[in-house]
Amino acid sequence: MATHQNAANSNLAQLTRPGSLNGAADSRALYLKLFSGEMFKGFQHNTIARDLVMKRTIKSGKSLQFIYTGRTDAEFHTPGKSILGNDAGAPPVAEKTITIDDLLISSAFVYELDETLAHYELRGEISKKIGFALAEKYDRLIFRALTRGARAKAPVMKTNYVEPGGTQIQVGAGSNADDALNANHLVTAFYDAAASLDEKGVSQDGRVGILNPRQYYALIQQVGENGLINRDEQGTSRQKGNGIVEIAGIKIFKSMNVPFFSKYGTKYAPSSGASAATDLDTVDPGNTGDFVSAAIEDGRNSVTGINNDYGQGSNFANSCGLVFQKEGAGAVEAIGPQVQITSGDVSVIYQGDVILGRLAMGADYLNPAACVELFAGVTTKPAQFGTVQTATNNAGYGG
Repeated sequence: MATHQNAANSNLAQLTRPGSLNGAADSRALYLKLFSGEMFKGFQHNTIARDLVMKRTIKSGKSLQFIYTGRTDAEFHTPGKSILGNDAGAPPVAEKTITIDDLLISSAFVYELDETLAHYELRGEISKKIGFALAEKYDRLIFRALTRGARAKAPVMKTNYVEPGGTQIQVGAGSNADDALNANHLVTAFYDAAASLDEKGVSQDGRVGILNPRQYYALIQQVGENGLINRDEQGTSRQKGNGIVEIAGIKIFKSMNVPFFSKYGTKYAPSSGASAATDLDTVDPGNTGDFVSAAIEDGRNSVTGINNDYGQGSNFANSCGLVFQKEGAGAVEAIGPQVQITSGDVSVIYQGDVILGRLAMGADYLNPAACVELFAGVTTKPAQFGTVQTATNNAGYGG
């Protein structure tokens, strides 16, 4: 058998290893750090929900407990009577638990020869796609948790001391799903949402709304100049969907990850058998591929890997937007967005590297009063899903 290399290694080339950190033995150290930056960039640029809710990080344990303290009352003192505290045991206290789901991953195998022959920077591009995939999943889970919260009662349920729960507001008044795209109906719904949040004592700081792109642009086109909408900026900045447009103090973001009639982001008119209550007249622009108008997958806690409850597609049959305040939901991370890459013997054996992005998190609603679901196509409010909050359970998972 032919020998491909000099076994004695008597004439070693003096290699310059651009991936080595200050000439250290690891010739791939700098490549790893370059990729890590690309992955985080891809994640951060494509997630909006992470910074709009309460985010906590845990270093040990499987879940995080949130404590609620209800209200108490006041009365005038009667001279001569002793003060021994509230005979009702107020204020009442309740809890909510958010459990970490199993490890969320996105990976790719990069064959070294392919990387050599490619006329573009292969790892950087793949890293962005991995970041996009993690961010997309992160946003979707949080939006589904917020929807669940909008349908839930408050954790504090002591008799005579029940706190406000979530809010559901119909966009329009009939049984037509296309009301979800009517700008005037949306504006009315936003003002109703703002009033509900005010009435339930929710802070005005951190109030946001999430709509799909067609709803967002409908607002700009139809009511953008009539004085109902306040903006911090004018011109093309309004098109970006980055919280520039406001209604009643609610900053509006657009996202293709918000639940919308059992789909993510948008829903097109079916070729036949349309239902006025759940199907829209929006014409498919064509060539949308497999990732646009994706169906909402099963996210119940009976699914392997899921320890919270994010519902299933049918639970979002008439959902068409969200309004919430930061306390509406929580995201608990045990492992923040990270990247791992194979090296050494594994790279030699397979002549390539596995690039892995990973994240361990869980999400659920916290304060239902801070969650508002917009729905259309039906006059009856969509039903609650998952474990129903009661006075004796915390509707959490991981017990």
